[in-house]
Amino acid sequence: MRDFRGGVDNDDGTYINMCELMLYCPYLTLENRGDFTMEFLELLHLILENIVDGAILLFEFIGVGIIIFSGLRGFWSYLHRSPDTKLTLARGLAMGLEFKLGSEILRTVVVRDWKEIGTVAGIIALRAALTFLIHWEIKEEEK
Repeated sequence: MRDFRGGVDNDDGTYINMCELMLYCPYLTLENRGDFTMEFLELLHLILENIVDGAILLFEFIGVGIIIFSGLRGFWSYLHRSPDTKLTLARGLAMGLEFKLGSEILRTVVVRDWKEIGTVAGIIALRAALTFLIHWEIKEEEK
């Protein structure tokens, strides 16, 4: 039986993790080889989910940090009456939104049902539209 650590409990009450199972291949008879494959695939899936969740948090954090930093920098430029305030702020917002969009794309790896897929697709569409509009505004401002 699989538990949260990714291993199995034997019938005699001992615990074998997946690495030990891989080392002791003689335990794998033709009857339980399919079980081992399923357990190993579940372990890989669990590892992938943890990596993706960490990457999502990292990208979200970076995106929010960039947006906050560019907002503060834009406010500072505004206080000093800099002519490129709008352009500086737009570039920072676009960069922050790109990171947030990347995190939403990664989120599609771990969604399970159609409702979540629809929600993530809506968020991706809104962020992509915002990014497109900001890039369009940057091009118009640079002309």
